[in-house]
Amino acid sequence: MYCPKCGTKNDDNAFRCINCSAVIQPVPVYQSSDIGDDAGIRMILPVGRSALAIIAGYIGLFSLVLIPAPLALVFGILAVMDIKKHPKRHGMGRAVFGIIMGLIFSVLLLIMIVGLILGKLES
Repeated sequence: MYCPKCGTKNDDNAFRCINCSAVIQPVPVYQSSDIGDDAGIRMILPVGRSALAIIAGYIGLFSLVLIPAPLALVFGILAVMDIKKHPKRHGMGRAVFGIIMGLIFSVLLLIMIVGLILGKLES
């Protein structure tokens, strides 16, 4: 590691420069230019993604069993609001996926409930 003040080469674990005693800042392990701006990596790792969008995406996937579908819809809407409030956050695709899956399977759940109620009333 080189000193930013005088340019002297120092040990990688050094906190101060051996020549001028300036504080040496270690290179961060994560830099947004390395991971956060790469869309391919963001699809795998939740870097900078809204937690609500992640929840909406997973609940949207589980809404195939109908019961959590309304929750996917709610979390998807909350995630979109969160992303619009914090423009640097990502995850709009997952939020929209949660909204679409939640809407489709909430309608199917409602149809099933109405069908069961009407079936009970006819018998």
